[in-house]
Amino acid sequence: MMKVILTENLSSLGQIGQVVNVAPGYARNYLFPQGLALEATGKNVKELDHRKRVLAAKREKIRQEMLSVAEKINQVKLVLRRKVADEDKLYGSVSAADIQSALEERGFIVARKDIQLDQPIKQLGEFTVSVRVDAQIAATVGVVVEKEE
Repeated sequence: MMKVILTENLSSLGQIGQVVNVAPGYARNYLFPQGLALEATGKNVKELDHRKRVLAAKREKIRQEMLSVAEKINQVKLVLRRKVADEDKLYGSVSAADIQSALEERGFIVARKDIQLDQPIKQLGEFTVSVRVDAQIAATVGVVVEKEE
């Protein structure tokens, strides 16, 4: 058996960066020519450790930036004015696109799909809407729908 470092995710062996034992012929005849693995020499293992540390630092920096953005979004309260019919029902509705454009006016660039609105808002009042800032970080924005005078 020989140790190799995977450079691609392989369902049969493991994830990128993982050190696994494989048959020397499998490594020499398949993994190395396909660029799927590197021999786990001392130099390659050190380089892998260095890359892991650099990626972890980069990931943490991005996470801190996203937490900062989420904190700023948590403090935002959007006031949207709409025309209303009898019994304070809206003629239209407030959709994720409306919230997205209101957030853009405040300087936050958010994709519409990241605004977690189950269904458009069709009545006056205060609502809390979840906004996904990153894959694992969400913020909430206050939305107040008022009657347009």
